[in-house]
Amino acid sequence: MTWREPLFCVLAAVGAGTASASQDRPVRSEQQILIQLEKDWDAAFLRKDVRFIENVLADEFIATYGDGTRGDKAKELTLAAEFNQQIDSSTLDEFTVKIYGDTAVVWFTRHLVGPSQGRRLEVTYRYIDVFVWRAGRWQCVASQSAKVTGNTG
Repeated sequence: MTWREPLFCVLAAVGAGTASASQDRPVRSEQQILIQLEKDWDAAFLRKDVRFIENVLADEFIATYGDGTRGDKAKELTLAAEFNQQIDSSTLDEFTVKIYGDTAVVWFTRHLVGPSQGRRLEVTYRYIDVFVWRAGRWQCVASQSAKVTGNTG
């Protein structure tokens, strides 16, 4: 037996232990990670978690809002901190995620339900967010939303 055989046995045993441990935890795709990030960002906005949002937004972040106005990272953080509308539910769906190297584009739909002037209001927006992979995480550099009116197909 050469010195390599015992080393191989040790490495094989360690590898088998690692493989079984990693099988306990499902591996998520980058698409799944980005979808979860979008959902976490939405929840953070509703609970005014500025620290979470600050971590998601790149320094050069630019948003184009549904009314055509623009905002930067500072404005987005201010909007989150000052958010005071009652939202009964916020649901994200219809995700499409495309990854191009260190850049990802996420399209999705957001459905909001809440009271407005004493009645139930339902509003739907379509979003497109652009992320870059930086410092070991996805950061959003651009976001654009549009309010859906009429037929949503």
